[in-house]
Amino acid sequence: MTKLLNGNQLAIEIRKEISKEIEKNILNQKKRVPHLGIILTGNDQSSITYVNSKIKECKNIGIKSSLVHLPVGCLENRLLEEINKMNQNPLIDGFIVQLPLEKHINQDKIILSINPKKDVDGFHPENFGKMALNMKAFFPATALGILTLLERNQINISGKHTVVIGRSRIVGSPISILMSGKSHLGNSTVTLTHSHTPNIEHYTKQADIIIVAVGIPEFLKGNMIKKGAIIIDVGINSIKNEKKILGDVDFHSVYGKASYLTPVPGGVGPMTRVMLLKNTLIAALNRKNK
Repeated sequence: MTKLLNGNQLAIEIRKEISKEIEKNILNQKKRVPHLGIILTGNDQSSITYVNSKIKECKNIGIKSSLVHLPVGCLENRLLEEINKMNQNPLIDGFIVQLPLEKHINQDKIILSINPKKDVDGFHPENFGKMALNMKAFFPATALGILTLLERNQINISGKHTVVIGRSRIVGSPISILMSGKSHLGNSTVTLTHSHTPNIEHYTKQADIIIVAVGIPEFLKGNMIKKGAIIIDVGINSIKNEKKILGDVDFHSVYGKASYLTPVPGGVGPMTRVMLLKNTLIAALNRKNK
């Protein structure tokens, strides 16, 4: 029997926890509410939809948000100016630059320009390096969301063999670091694979936990896993002709064989959004200007 890991339901619980913490540690102490800045470039519809959902969640949870939406083809220097403004603005606790960026903009340069203390996406090399060294830092929201989803469902990952499929800096790399980290949320033995790994089934059939973030619809099939494996599907693939969203896991062939499985949508996605809010709260609690 496969149990679905309901990210929507857990995200609702965590939002309530964040709201209570804002009331207890900020509002009751006469401090200003947490403030999240968002910089969006271009007109990518998925990014616009995602940003709008973040703004809505901020409003519902008691976090202030500010959006700067730059037009298609904006110059890299223009984007850097807006980042600098948010870096210098004492009223903004943390901010994100919505990815992906247009091809003419150097993504690494943009990420490096963000103040690590306001980098609530957790992508700056300073935060990434601290994460790798088990130091206090902002962790990337999706990776943190996956760990929280496992922890809150009382799934012990210590000593388990985890196979991560996908090596992006947003999901694959950070989750492989966190799953293998020396902490109560880690201690898993991790194999990092990707779409170019030969005979990938050799690894997936041995895995106790498989985290799939490869960006290929229904990449992981039921015949690629062992019975009882825990499957985390991070993929969100829009199938335009069929007007539906598919994950990176072939849900129907895996369901019944896996012990736990995240649905798409409603699994990892809601956890990613709520972890961004949690990082914003942490940034607000860390601020020197109370």
